[in-house]
Amino acid sequence: MDPLLLQQSIQCRRQFLDRSGMGLGAAVMAALVPRSSTANIGDLPHSPPSVKRVIFMFMAGAPSQLDLFDYKPDLAKKFKEPLPAEIRDGQRVTAMTRNADHLIQPSMFKFSQCGKNGLWMSELLPNLSTMVDDICFVKSMHTDAINHDPGKTLINTGSEIPGKPSLGAWLSYGLGTLNNNLPDFVVLNSAFWSGDQQNVQALYKRLWGTGFLPSKHQGVVFQASGDPVLFLSNPKGVTRESRHKMLDLVTKLNQKHAVEIGDPEIQTTIAQQEMAFRMQSSVPELTDLTSEPQHILDMYGPEVHKSGSFARNCLLARRMAERDVRFVQIYHRGWDHHVGLPKKMRGQCYDIDQPAAALLKDLKQHGLLKDTLVVFSGEFGRTVYGQGKQSETSYGRDHHPRCFTAWLAGGGIRGGIEHGRTDEYSYNIADSDGQKTTRFGDDAVHVRDLNATILHQLGIDHRRLTFPFQGFDQRVTGVKEAHVVKKILS
Repeated sequence: MDPLLLQQSIQCRRQFLDRSGMGLGAAVMAALVPRSSTANIGDLPHSPPSVKRVIFMFMAGAPSQLDLFDYKPDLAKKFKEPLPAEIRDGQRVTAMTRNADHLIQPSMFKFSQCGKNGLWMSELLPNLSTMVDDICFVKSMHTDAINHDPGKTLINTGSEIPGKPSLGAWLSYGLGTLNNNLPDFVVLNSAFWSGDQQNVQALYKRLWGTGFLPSKHQGVVFQASGDPVLFLSNPKGVTRESRHKMLDLVTKLNQKHAVEIGDPEIQTTIAQQEMAFRMQSSVPELTDLTSEPQHILDMYGPEVHKSGSFARNCLLARRMAERDVRFVQIYHRGWDHHVGLPKKMRGQCYDIDQPAAALLKDLKQHGLLKDTLVVFSGEFGRTVYGQGKQSETSYGRDHHPRCFTAWLAGGGIRGGIEHGRTDEYSYNIADSDGQKTTRFGDDAVHVRDLNATILHQLGIDHRRLTFPFQGFDQRVTGVKEAHVVKKILS
């Protein structure tokens, strides 16, 4: 055997053992655990895709479904009545309200029927209400986590345990790139309503990280100030031509090192350095909004002129969709309203209502909504019982994983409908016939099901998009059962 090939083979085996987390023991266990017969990414997509790309608007902190989407007018008659024991049914609550009285708190906001099917929408979302005929509201979402960190980690990575790849990383790994000049996966962190700087939940890089997948699939964060991407500009005195020459030399050295060592991450470094060079031209053009007509800027609202705003990020997401960025994640924080919810919700909805509606309109008029999936969700919902000082106009709500609302729009999604329902307290998911209330119900949608449905729309069978790690064929929907929500598909 050629000595160089032998050395490379030895290094590759050594890297596997080192990275397995348990050395030789992991290798032995891997041999004892058979690989899943469904593990297969070689023939992606597995089925004809309905969409090419995804824009996921994540509301960190968890919006209240009762004040936005899940209209419960009869609760007004039950103001400050205790939540019935049979409704709570011994379910877990947070430490913050463990010893509270759990008094019912109706929403103070008015709701009205919108669209062809008369879907109920809160007065806080007047712009989004005009787009309900393109939206499917999933009112039967539920999750396992009751606290923010595991809740956000679960919906973003498919696991409450940190260290797993994010959904965008899985898509980049499975489907590859649609363009050569921009990343597959872009992250846009939005500034949020300045009236509430307390109790703001953090975001962390692992929410858009790659875990055990190759690092080239991680999300690229666009900055709100300075260079859109770190180190995009050349240092003073370095021209584009001299940068190109340096890159060529470094690439040759890295390629030589890759042959000698056999580390696949060296190839990742080469690819990312070449992408970074191309992005020096593509990113400034992408983020320059001077070519946008005034009526488009007006559609997104006045905040579109502020760098890092949710409005600006929504417009950037449409421009990325035009340029075939595979997955755009827009984060918006500030939704953790344990006290003072009505005032804070007004500010948060000011941030997101007009831009989210404008994004749907803009994608539609550019012919992009038909092959773009737009998703809106938090990590869980909020309780029907109040928290803090309760009155008809001032209250808070605690975390509630048993039911919440997410919505989807775009290619292959039935618009103008609601999927699933909750009981009269928006506390449990009800069965589809509305007669019997259970903890979940037959139309329940776990966050794993949401992720499985997103993959399905991209032509991916979530059971077959796998990566071998620590003796298992890992997947974004985990080892528990997950279902594609076929009732919402057109």
